[in-house]
Amino acid sequence: MNGAESLLTTLTNNGIDVCFTNPGTSEMHFVAALDEVQGMRCVLCLFEGVLSGAADGYARMARKPASTLLHLGPGLGNALANVHNAKKGHVPMVNVVGDHATYHLQYDAPLTSDIEGIAGPVSDWVYTSKAADDIARDAAEAVRQAGLGRIATLMLPADVSWGDNSNGAEGPVTVAPADRVPESRIEEAVAKLQSGANCMIMIGGREVDAQRGLMLSRIGKATGARITTDTFPTRVARGAGTAVIDRLPYLAEMAIETLKDVQHLVLIGAKAPVSFFAYPNVPSVIAPEGCEQFVVASPEEDIDQVLEALLERLGAIDVEPDVHALEIPDAPTGALDANSVALSIAHYLPENAVVVDEAITTGLAIFPLTTKSQPHDWLNQTGGSIGWGLPAAVGAAIACPDRKVVCLEGDGSAMYTIQALWTMAREHLDVTVVIFNNRKYSILELEFARTGARGGKPGPNAGSVLDIGTPDMDFVAMAEGMGVPASRATTAEEFNAQLEEALASPGPRLIDAVVPTLLS
Repeated sequence: MNGAESLLTTLTNNGIDVCFTNPGTSEMHFVAALDEVQGMRCVLCLFEGVLSGAADGYARMARKPASTLLHLGPGLGNALANVHNAKKGHVPMVNVVGDHATYHLQYDAPLTSDIEGIAGPVSDWVYTSKAADDIARDAAEAVRQAGLGRIATLMLPADVSWGDNSNGAEGPVTVAPADRVPESRIEEAVAKLQSGANCMIMIGGREVDAQRGLMLSRIGKATGARITTDTFPTRVARGAGTAVIDRLPYLAEMAIETLKDVQHLVLIGAKAPVSFFAYPNVPSVIAPEGCEQFVVASPEEDIDQVLEALLERLGAIDVEPDVHALEIPDAPTGALDANSVALSIAHYLPENAVVVDEAITTGLAIFPLTTKSQPHDWLNQTGGSIGWGLPAAVGAAIACPDRKVVCLEGDGSAMYTIQALWTMAREHLDVTVVIFNNRKYSILELEFARTGARGGKPGPNAGSVLDIGTPDMDFVAMAEGMGVPASRATTAEEFNAQLEEALASPGPRLIDAVVPTLLS
């Protein structure tokens, strides 16, 4: 058994059975091992930013990490944006990065680079395997380090890959559970929630599932505390039957207004809220002066332990939670814009769908209007680095082949990782992609105005940097060129018909929704 075979066997022994890959020469023995080791599904992606985003979406829905296979430092560099997003969302990932043979590094070949230095800022654990006899042990340690919500990056030199591993593969490792929260912190949270002050509980972490939402609603009703998620929860259960929970607004001014009267902000798996960016004359810290922000549990700690303890100590176990009733809006008619698209999605969204949201400005209307739709999971863009949505939809569809995945994607963001469409077609994934085509970087137009640059109004040169409509991009042609059936909608009626058909049919489908820009 060579090093690569022992590495693959160790991964599959630990339940990691999907590898998103874009290999090169240094990884050929890993590639060869795919024919020798059973149980690993290898998914080819045409760009490394696609495979890292797919690993993120997969882990969110599978609740376990995938592995990636990357080619040297430049390959890892191409993947970094979506590894960053996964790290910010506390999503586990095991990256395997091929490197030159250990004896070849001294010659500084063109692709030689400081892979550990590249990996460090977006990884929780970084290690280079030294010998073929060590690689299985090192792979097991990578799995252990990735755990429930960390990024582990393991370098695989070519000679470690092809060398004989006399020790063989490693068996299953024990992944540490979430850290227990000290009783003193829970008691302090109880005291704050019973103080009579104006309290808000903000929930974050890897997932706000339906059960956690119901527990939070009971706690809120028992104490009078307002309940909210952080701005971009990694995965959240929504729709009919789920708890009524607000989301902290994205715009700093709106978030500041939301928190202006809060005296105690109790944070469970969430960080203290700050403005997404700095703006002139807008505070970076969202909570008002005098508001005490108390972290009961970090994202790495046992959130369920905290919620169960609060339920018991606050006498909230038998409190009836507030839940959303099913309320399906009528399908819209007339012009196609952000609001009519949102209504159509709310109308047609199937039960148990997975919604991947990178719609950017157009999506601002979709989130609130789908609150009472059929039950579904919603995945948010957690790290702010665009080009995540299409790849994350690939990963979510592989993790949940029995669920319809709906990807809401801005036109500018789509172009970062448009190659994901090819993987959707190749793997026959059940994904409906909606491209919001306003031919603008509309979010940047909004941010230009908010920063006050040039009085908030771009001139002709600045405006050209924000305009992606010259020439207009043909998403129908791009999708069909990569094997995904596609159509274009310019009215609400056209969009309704195309969306209904796409959701009723298996396999990938793209709808190019031509909508006006937010600031038009």
